[in-house]
Amino acid sequence: MRHLCGPKSLGAPLVRAYSKNAPIPTQLSFPCVDQTLERTRSLDGGPEPLYDRIVTGYQVYQHPKPLILYWGGVLQGFDLAYETWGELNARKDNAILLHTGLSGSSHARSHGENEKPGWWESFIGPGRPIDTNRFHVICTNVLGGCYGSTGPSSALPGGKGGERYATRFPPLTIPDMVRAQLRLLDQLGIERLHASVGSSMGGMQSLCLASMAPDRVGRVVSISAAARSHPYSIALRHTQRQVLMSDPHWNKGHYYGGVLPHAGMKLAREVATISYRSGPEWERRFGRKRVNPQETPALCADFLIETYLDHQGERFCLQFDPNSLLYISRAMDLFDMSAQRGREARARRLAASEKHEVPLETEDVDIEEVGDGRDGEDVELVRGMSRIHHPTLVLGVQSDILFPHWQQQEIARSLRRAGNSQVTHYELDAEYGHDTFLIDTINVGAAVKGHLEQEPGSVGKIDS
Repeated sequence: MRHLCGPKSLGAPLVRAYSKNAPIPTQLSFPCVDQTLERTRSLDGGPEPLYDRIVTGYQVYQHPKPLILYWGGVLQGFDLAYETWGELNARKDNAILLHTGLSGSSHARSHGENEKPGWWESFIGPGRPIDTNRFHVICTNVLGGCYGSTGPSSALPGGKGGERYATRFPPLTIPDMVRAQLRLLDQLGIERLHASVGSSMGGMQSLCLASMAPDRVGRVVSISAAARSHPYSIALRHTQRQVLMSDPHWNKGHYYGGVLPHAGMKLAREVATISYRSGPEWERRFGRKRVNPQETPALCADFLIETYLDHQGERFCLQFDPNSLLYISRAMDLFDMSAQRGREARARRLAASEKHEVPLETEDVDIEEVGDGRDGEDVELVRGMSRIHHPTLVLGVQSDILFPHWQQQEIARSLRRAGNSQVTHYELDAEYGHDTFLIDTINVGAAVKGHLEQEPGSVGKIDS
């Protein structure tokens, strides 16, 4: 058989002749690599991270007692940063607790103490979807965060010379964040919220609070969230953490006082940004356009979409504590409303309570065993959500790849199977992906406003 490719004889060596005078190929340049190295060098004794002062004008609740965490860890006390808008009425029943996403601060809207626009600026205010003429809005920086609340970058109790928790901070979960918020509500004298509202990780918190303390919530809003994290979102966050921890300056979390893991943080944010938006939006905004179409293609940012990711990563890398990113993203992975997970957590916390002689909080009760009599994972989820009997708005986005719309369908279905007849479920056909909750004031805002202002008993079963 004759070989059409390669030498005719398999045993013959392949010989290529090169001219001794042939020019040496030009070495490619890598300005992106050089810029990253220069940026990292500049951080050694140079600019301080911004996350400890980027948000100002907040108040701090200081909890003086130990808090037993979901996985058995103990915080001897904690700080929780929060901001408020609108007046709390005399009955203290018009409060709305607003929960943030992974990197959100308490600064959801501008006010006299901090006039910079907040992360949900257009949604909050007089006459807006969350109407401050009617409601008293409270937003916290989550436990584990870096904008005023206790987290890995906080001072280590008993440490010396400004020593931080770093990766000695105990494992954290969404229920731990919610328990900290409940202690704040206790301090404020708010026994029952008008509503619990949250998007993304905040939507997880909103569901968790309604299940953990059902008598303290009037209604629930969960936008672009999930009742349990699914493998794709876990894989995305795992990749972000691995990129960050691969930066040698991360130093197993002990980078405080040294060089921040800038390169790892930047790349982790770029990976995250891919999951926050959608392909259709980027096709419209960037297409296949290159920065300089006439120049030879480079291995650094060459397409417009690449320069966008670079910008997003660089902008974020000094604005959020890397360890907070690790801890909070893992808390999202661990989130699971299933009754079985709740029983396991309660057993761990009971053991830790006895070991440390710290009483558990009043909301630690046995989960009511309800369902349709069948076994299986879905029934465990229904049982775990059976205490959410409130009017509930579940909002999803069809272009969301991080929290795909079938996860919001799962929330609504599980609530209804658990006996909640006041579930309203919408799916938005928006192009912005997961970030729709930050951008689409008209559609997201209208759904939220309608749900918050509806009279009790008028919430319907809507699927669209």
